[in-house]
Amino acid sequence: MVHTTRGIVLRTVKYGDTSIITTVYTALFGVQSYIVKGVRKSSKTSAGKASYFQPAALLEMEVHQNNMKHLQFIREYQWSYLYERVLFDVVRNTVASYIVELLQHALKEPEANPELFYLTEDALKALDKGSDAFTANLPLYFTLQLASELGFQLLGEYSDATAFFDLQEGMFIKDAPAHPYYIEGELARITSQILHCKELSDLDHLSLNRNIRRSLLAAYQSFMSLHIQDFGEIKSLAIIQEVLG
Repeated sequence: MVHTTRGIVLRTVKYGDTSIITTVYTALFGVQSYIVKGVRKSSKTSAGKASYFQPAALLEMEVHQNNMKHLQFIREYQWSYLYERVLFDVVRNTVASYIVELLQHALKEPEANPELFYLTEDALKALDKGSDAFTANLPLYFTLQLASELGFQLLGEYSDATAFFDLQEGMFIKDAPAHPYYIEGELARITSQILHCKELSDLDHLSLNRNIRRSLLAAYQSFMSLHIQDFGEIKSLAIIQEVLG
């Protein structure tokens, strides 16, 4: 059956001499793998078509969906949003790559989650237009929002009485836990501040330094690893920690 859905490209690999297999996070069906034939041909009709399937590309697609099959087919595709900076700006592209890789590690089942899809789509569009401060803070915000959308909601808020954030339990607490998976003080306070951001535009007003961002990103990876089985290592983490100011 043919359906129209928006999609976010997560990964693309070559298939045969002229085709690709692309993994796309779709609004209707969650994560799906599609074979796209002939897009790597050296012909006028195929020229540039492979560029539609770069990681983080935002597409409008007509797809054949058969839940009994592992590989689906894309009938038609076009940009749903054409980036101005994300695919060409090193820092923004690194942030987009981090978001895409995070989704690959976190989404273990193909089920649709429209709220998470549109959160991701909005984040990538805002990344394309956003300020340098927004760009630097987005990975922190998105990681926490992803955790919440997946059901691992972070509870409570920072105060003098709850100055520790327990990464294992996902909550702000009074005293340091017996295990090593926690953050405290300034890192816990800023985590609470990020959780209170209601709009993406609020990230413009977070003033964080490089060391704080690096420490928080590492802590949030620990949080995800503790709550998602076989979460694995985010390879773009080291890169993003290096490029963000």
